[in-house]
Amino acid sequence: MKTWVIDRFEGEYAVCEGEDGKMKDFAKVWLPSYAKEGDVLKEHDDGSFTVDLHETKARRERTRALFDSLVEK
Repeated sequence: MKTWVIDRFEGEYAVCEGEDGKMKDFAKVWLPSYAKEGDVLKEHDDGSFTVDLHETKARRERTRALFDSLVEK
């Protein structure tokens, strides 16, 4: 199972970053309708995608903590 993070949406595509740092476009119709920028996606062997809510939340919390530490300086 591969992991992707939605970087942005461009038209009918989601531009996603893989674990290896490479970017790949996926048609939005392949993704869950509620997927949004910053969400962590799991690509299953059958080609379907799910949003990993736990990892998405953890990444957002780490990003917020980093931002807050930079603002405090």
